[in-house]
Amino acid sequence: MEITVDLRADETCPAKAYLMRTRGISSGLWKRIKHSGTFAVNGVPSIAARTMLRAGDIVSYELPIVSSVTPEQLPLTIIYEDNDLLIIDKPAGQLVHPTTRELRGTVANAVLGLYAARGTALDFHPCHRLDRNTTGLLLIAKRPEVQHQIARANVLERRYLALIEGAISPAEGTIDAPIERALPSIILRHVALDGKPARTHYETVWTDGKYTLLRLRLETGRTHQIRVHLAHIGHPLLGDDLYGGSTALIARHALHSAQLTLIHPRTRERLTVTATLPEDMAGIVRVCSP
Repeated sequence: MEITVDLRADETCPAKAYLMRTRGISSGLWKRIKHSGTFAVNGVPSIAARTMLRAGDIVSYELPIVSSVTPEQLPLTIIYEDNDLLIIDKPAGQLVHPTTRELRGTVANAVLGLYAARGTALDFHPCHRLDRNTTGLLLIAKRPEVQHQIARANVLERRYLALIEGAISPAEGTIDAPIERALPSIILRHVALDGKPARTHYETVWTDGKYTLLRLRLETGRTHQIRVHLAHIGHPLLGDDLYGGSTALIARHALHSAQLTLIHPRTRERLTVTATLPEDMAGIVRVCSP
């Protein structure tokens, strides 16, 4: 990483304060930089904690990659990419992270395989979660400071498309219901008064009365939020047998991450990316449409 310091000609600033203010470096990342042994100013190795920066200084450092994920050459559908961000369209059935039982075949393996094939030393830094069987857009930061900037700014807006049984009434609205873990299960969640706040905004895109395609926007990001909220109001996702959905038409929960909007952490421009409805969901809409 190489950064040109942008300060007034008569101004100085401690390296820690400058990087935290301008590059989104967290306290944890600063410690890694400080102890990496790679911190330099204008090509001269320096003690990061004692360094004062001036206008025009060139700061460089490297963060060692400590990932235990094995790179694999796997298919990846890349929707958007630049020097800071990678956005992919994830298929159904693929985990984002490896688990103790499933070490291969995940998005993390595939992304590290892509970087390895390019000869690029980058780690895997996803900016949000997608369940195994949720399809669609997944935002990945190429460096930890970019991931931290996105999380700190809280500027990521996610919109989903979902298929449910029946027609929802009213046709648009907000589900505001707190969610907590449904003990003793470590997987299930449910609506509970003492749960964490959760809000899901929805609108009807298409319906034939028997089935409905919804567009949903998350205001919060609780685990299984959309699945729990729709089940709570009596309209579980099609295919979501964990929360009472019918599997007659689709064998996985019918949820698709269709749009991501964010303020780019470097350019500060508004970025919107979309992904088309996958065939298993689009086919249901086609068959049921008049």
